[in-house]
Amino acid sequence: MYYNTAAVIDADGTYLGKYRKHHLPHVQAGPAACGFWEKYYFKPGNTGYPVFDTAFAKVGVYICYDRHFPEGARILGLNGAEVVFNPSATTAGLSEYLWKLEQPAHAVANGYYLGAINRVGWEAPWNMGEFYGQSYLVNPRGEFVAVGSRDKDEVVIGDLDREMILEVRNLWQFYRDRRPETYGAMVELLP
Repeated sequence: MYYNTAAVIDADGTYLGKYRKHHLPHVQAGPAACGFWEKYYFKPGNTGYPVFDTAFAKVGVYICYDRHFPEGARILGLNGAEVVFNPSATTAGLSEYLWKLEQPAHAVANGYYLGAINRVGWEAPWNMGEFYGQSYLVNPRGEFVAVGSRDKDEVVIGDLDREMILEVRNLWQFYRDRRPETYGAMVELLP
């Protein structure tokens, strides 16, 4: 069995664990013959939404297509994530307009930093389209702390203020004011 998996490694090189991508796309991208057909070669993740206590912060991971689903993003916050990283491989035209919308919304709704990572360039011979880069770090207020370019391989660096996490969570009491007893229909309803 194959899973789309991210390993979490601490600052000293210690392996802390893994996250397996839960949501698998079946999406056409680029020319008619190309697309993201992950349901054919990956199994959906089965690790839940773990948070890892690193030397710098409590870290969660959400992989690529997962970002379109707010439920796991919320669980990562409830599990204590202070930073969530979302490594992605997304092409222009497919969901670029959502790239700087959904993830800052997750950061605000959950009071954490979010590092959105997307590759750049073209991948032959598949010609799926241009991977549009624009990696960024956004703070718990939804403000962009650092933004990368569209077309360069680079490291994007931004400052993370852990006190802001507490400040925002104390101001916006989204966890305190949740009403989980009213959410049952969300898991009972089928499309």
